[in-house]
Amino acid sequence: MEQIKKVTISPGCISCGTCEVVCPEVFYIKDVSCVKDGVDITQHEGCIKEAAQMCPVQVIEIVLEES
Repeated sequence: MEQIKKVTISPGCISCGTCEVVCPEVFYIKDVSCVKDGVDITQHEGCIKEAAQMCPVQVIEIVLEES
């Protein structure tokens, strides 16, 4: 089963706030979307994947790791 190893935001974020609404435990908007430091992404995989799918400009990058 694959787990999320890393989440990053690629250039091109339009700061729409969708990721922050869908998964506020992981994402926040500063000037653009950011991933919170120190967050345990394994505890929030469902909302991370949902935020990535809902991102209108598809800039949420998910790196998977096989467990």
